[in-house]
Amino acid sequence: MTKSLLEDGILPGLPNDLIRAQYVAAPGNEFESGKFLSEESSACLAANTFGFFLDKPATIPSFPIEGDNFWPPHSVRLEVENRFPWSGGRHSWLDAVVETQSLVLGIESKRYEPFRSKRKVELSEAYWRPVWGEQMERYCRLRDDLRSNAVDFHRLDVAQLIKHAFGLRTRVHRDSGAHGKKPLLLYLYAEPISWPDGRLIPAAQIAAHRNEISLFAERVAGDEVSFAALSYRELLNAWRNSKDMNVRAHADVIMATFKP
Repeated sequence: MTKSLLEDGILPGLPNDLIRAQYVAAPGNEFESGKFLSEESSACLAANTFGFFLDKPATIPSFPIEGDNFWPPHSVRLEVENRFPWSGGRHSWLDAVVETQSLVLGIESKRYEPFRSKRKVELSEAYWRPVWGEQMERYCRLRDDLRSNAVDFHRLDVAQLIKHAFGLRTRVHRDSGAHGKKPLLLYLYAEPISWPDGRLIPAAQIAAHRNEISLFAERVAGDEVSFAALSYRELLNAWRNSKDMNVRAHADVIMATFKP
């Protein structure tokens, strides 16, 4: 990232106050903790990519994924909580949510996380409550396989993606503003060639991550919460073909600044 960006974490020309307000309202304020300014921050990448559209959501181009016929959006938000059908405990927080009249698109953003050493994440017993409905059986089977160690993912945080799917499913059933909309979970990932200190990221790790994404997609295909995956490069290259010159310029700046 450039020095000017590192100074406050947000690119010039973006709605700085709007972006900051959405993070300040969320638990674990990334600005106050200093995490946002890290050269490895996935939140910083997501905030700069989607923050551009906070005050003009209808201008965000459609994503190169199945379901782009649901466009245009009426809302783009950062750091969005999707609550589960119970009051206590920790709930699902997505990096961004884009809503149209008929779609809730939840975005989980990753940057360097898939290439770090990963500890095994355990799902609490709450996730086995019979509240997800028959159309979430594939996610539930994968949840069960994680607990029994029948599957093993080294690069993809499958437990987190299952939580997000459960959160999106809850939103479209319980939130009056989203009730009846189609829920879609988008895994948006960077593929940096090296760490900020110059160490190369092995190509085998990048390939393994992609393979695990494909396996996850196969396992959950057909459930109520659709799943799609895109690299940041695929998304930004699609935006570079936008008819809107401001969107094209924004995509160029994100690509040049973050090199995702």
